[in-house]
Amino acid sequence: MTPSEIPSATPRTFAKTGASWRDYLELTKPRLSLLSVITALVGYLIALPFWDWARMFYLVIGTGLCAAGVATLNQWMESETDALMQRTADRPIPTGAVLPGSAFVLGWALCIAGLIALFVKVNGMSAFLGLATMVAYLAIYTPAKKWSRWSTEIGAISGALPPLLGWAAAGRTNATLGWALFAILYTWQMPHFFALAWTYRKDYETVHFPMLPVLDPSGVRVARRTFIWTVLLTAVSLMPTLLGYCSWYYFAFAAGLDLWFLRSAFRFMDPARRETEARRLFLISISYLPLLLALLVADRMFFRL
Repeated sequence: MTPSEIPSATPRTFAKTGASWRDYLELTKPRLSLLSVITALVGYLIALPFWDWARMFYLVIGTGLCAAGVATLNQWMESETDALMQRTADRPIPTGAVLPGSAFVLGWALCIAGLIALFVKVNGMSAFLGLATMVAYLAIYTPAKKWSRWSTEIGAISGALPPLLGWAAAGRTNATLGWALFAILYTWQMPHFFALAWTYRKDYETVHFPMLPVLDPSGVRVARRTFIWTVLLTAVSLMPTLLGYCSWYYFAFAAGLDLWFLRSAFRFMDPARRETEARRLFLISISYLPLLLALLVADRMFFRL
């Protein structure tokens, strides 16, 4: 089904029914939360400190709780617009599986528990960055989606902060590498989200989100900016080697991944291919990031110890 064929969803009514554990798990957006945990852990591992396994455990727990809490509160904040979009209408709050009040309490409980775990068991800086991520996502990015064309660029800040959280947990060593990882996460989110937003642009138009794919029906600007951001991603992904933190093995494999990503971003600029290539580009972006991060960690462990 293409975006133009997606029917408009109607608001769902809340039903006071018992929620299952799967409904509460879905509130936490487990895949997105897992990405935050993984990138925070990567930020810790690439710093190559004297590894403290207990600290790593609490870093994972604290980051996971914070990410799950933010995701839950985000769904609570956006439950009305979620009910109007085909992609999100089956989420627990719009369907009535979970009541808004329950989601609100759960979200804050998870956030507070995560911050306590980071502050008490990791360090104060990691807890501060966890709090900064919450503020950036909930207080800035989520409201910005309703009024700003730049919401994607704003939201990418919160998505790129978890690696710095891991870097802080490692004692803030190798600061330049930590910021390089932040840049990789920031630039990666642009082609990743633009491809997704183009596919579901009718949904965003339904709820009047002024995102670029809504403001640019032709897709020309969307595709051009997607390609530019992918070029920037290529540049920052190679920086760990150019800065002397990684070997040329990492550089070669990372360059191969970048060419794969760039090829799809380039094809996305072709109007005749744009609809089908958007889905392909999104799937490539999902594969690209874990592969690149695995390369980065492996190179640091085996060639830079």
